[in-house]
Amino acid sequence: MRKIKITVMRKACYKDLMERYENPLEHACDVEEGQVFIANGWEKPKGLCESAWQSMSPFVMALTYGATDLYDGWMKNKRSAMISCNDGFRPVSFLIEVVEEENGKNEEPEN
Repeated sequence: MRKIKITVMRKACYKDLMERYENPLEHACDVEEGQVFIANGWEKPKGLCESAWQSMSPFVMALTYGATDLYDGWMKNKRSAMISCNDGFRPVSFLIEVVEEENGKNEEPEN
């Protein structure tokens, strides 16, 4: 099973929508741009919010098990995807990609 690197690429915040529609929250997303998580299969990385994981986990699983070229050429790197969490007030964009070994080959499970 391949490991998947999840990198926080961008955070947005729509204060006008929050003021108009959202009930005040005491705690929102803690991830920071540039933060990296490593996913091992279906296990949610520690520190990654549940909402983000629910949005990206199908893509993580597909890449973990060898899928490539998601959405027919959407990404330049065929073993990656750019996914956003489903928070309409504070969306976060994540780059998910297969982890490479130093020799450039995919990590494969040990037998």
